[in-house]
Order: sequence, then C-alpha cells, then structure tokens
Amino acid sequence: MTIQELAARSAHITHAYQVTQEVYDHFQRCSLDYNPLHTDSAYANSKGFRGIVMYGNILNAFISHFVGMLLPAKELMIQSQDISFHKPVFLNDEILLESEIDIVSEAVNIINYKLKFRRLADGKPELVAKGHVQVGLLK
Repeated sequence: MTIQELAARSAHITHAYQVTQEVYDHFQRCSLDYNPLHTDSAYANSKGFRGIVMYGNILNAFISHFVGMLLPAKELMIQSQDISFHKPVFLNDEILLESEIDIVSEAVNIINYKLKFRRLADGKPELVAKGHVQVGLLK
C-alpha cells in the first residue's frame, strides 16, 4: 500500500470507546499512578469534580488502538502524537474519536491525522480533547 492509498482509505474514521472500570484498572496498574485525583472521589470532589478524573493518557491508548487496529494498514509506526485536554473524562464516559487527515507527505511517507475526542452524553457530543498523530508507512 502506498501513502496515497492509505490516505484515500483513511480520510475520516470515527470510533467509540468507553472508559470502563476494566480500562481504568488496567491503565492504573500499567502506569503505577495513584494520584488522589484519579483514586479518591472525596479528594476529586473537593477540587470541584463530580467524581474521580480518569487518566488523560487513557486517550493516548485509544490513539494506539486507532493506529494499530483501525487504520487499514499494519505497516505503520507512530512518529509523534499530542493531546490537548479541554474537559475531564469520568468513569463510564463514552468517548467518540474522530479523525481526519491533516497532512500527507509522499517525500517522507507520513500522514498526520487531526483527532477530536468527544464525550457522548445527553444527546450532544462535548469536546474533551483534541490532538494529532503522525504515522509513518514502513517499507
């Protein structure tokens, strides 16, 4: 597959994720992050949140899934990624990842995708984060 073929087949991809108890538990065990904002509901409430705040980097794991499992090629490697967080994510939130192509470069065999993460609640999607991921097509 060429970079142009990959771009044509992946121009817009959306996928829903849910931040389940299992996702939370596995990420916590992997990261060894026990900050009270993520583990103590009384502490999180005292800081103005409605519950414990999910780890922002769970969204990075969703990017990994997007690249490794949703893009229509397996010969890919993440070159860079970034996320800007706008609103907290909570346990059991359903998050919609929306991607669109920002840049395609045949010269260096990369695609840069713009990403938006929206919480699906009460019938209207709410932006919680946005970012980019740049992938390279391996030869």
